[in-house]
Amino acid sequence: MYYVYVIQSSNRKIYIGQTSNIEERLKRHNKEKKSKPVSYTARQGNNWKIIYSEAFESRKEALNREKELKSHKGRDWLKQNIKGIIQIRREPPID
Repeated sequence: MYYVYVIQSSNRKIYIGQTSNIEERLKRHNKEKKSKPVSYTARQGNNWKIIYSEAFESRKEALNREKELKSHKGRDWLKQNIKGIIQIRREPPID
């Protein structure tokens, strides 16, 4: 089984990802297990909570859904349908 998940930090940052082991992945995001020190979630703190997830039979399906949720349309869907998402903010482009 593969999962697409949305986690939110205490400072309201959002991260969308996919994994085959959601519990272990959350531990890595929260630095309970060794992970990359320069990752997005490592830089944003270690108080991440799962606010949404979906299960899929194949990794390909999970990757497709992850890509969809990361799109503008997908982020709009999350804001409208997932209680607790206060704000999804995109960083401004760097000129």
